[in-house]
Amino acid sequence: MSKRMFRLGAVALVVLGVALLVPQTAPRSTSLLLLGGVLVLAGGALGWHQVRDGQVIDRYRRAVEHLGSDQAEVRLGGLHALAQIAKDSARSRQLVDDTIGDFLRERSPWTDAPDPVVRSPVPDVETALAILIRRPGAAIDLSHVDLCGADLGKQELAGAVIRRANLAGARLLGTCLDDCVLDGTDLRDADLRGASLRKASLRVACLEGADLRAADLTDADLRGADMRAVNLDKAVLTGARVNRGTLWPPDFTPARVSASLFSD
Repeated sequence: MSKRMFRLGAVALVVLGVALLVPQTAPRSTSLLLLGGVLVLAGGALGWHQVRDGQVIDRYRRAVEHLGSDQAEVRLGGLHALAQIAKDSARSRQLVDDTIGDFLRERSPWTDAPDPVVRSPVPDVETALAILIRRPGAAIDLSHVDLCGADLGKQELAGAVIRRANLAGARLLGTCLDDCVLDGTDLRDADLRGASLRKASLRVACLEGADLRAADLTDADLRGADMRAVNLDKAVLTGARVNRGTLWPPDFTPARVSASLFSD
């Protein structure tokens, strides 16, 4: 109904504008002619936006259909089509981000397997991930996605939601994960050297065997996290929130953790 009213409104503006522009028995004033011109332009613009929105909807529908194909090359085509839609239509970007996130959860779901096998993601998952994380301003939600062994080194992922996902063995060297939500995520054996995790939430996350050399965990929430990393050398833990459920390596003394140690 709203689209129909939108279309009728555009037509009405054009008709009214033309009526003011077309000469009648009495001459039109300059102000009426100017108003007529403005109405025609406004109506044309509204009509154009309506047509363009319809084209975007059709393109989006076809792209989503391709995502459900059994053929990898067709799925890849659908992903690239979605990326182009987000580029062409600012109003469609959130929908595209959500669609790609759902595609990743469908194609590579994480079900908390006890012993993940480190491997590289399949090509269409890699492509979907690349499209999502490389577009500035994308709303990144990778919760419940299996990204075991993914290469996300030196990427900008600040503010991403990656709750209860699988990043075991992932390459996150120098990656910005500031303000990320990584609660319950599997980061076993992940390479987090030099990664920035300032104010990140890692509650009940597993970092056993991870390499956290020179990682910045300033003000991070580590309550209940398994921090038995293989290497915490030069890791910054200033202001980190921990509790009795936080696990540390046997030979590690968390002297650099703030006074919030054992806080709830």
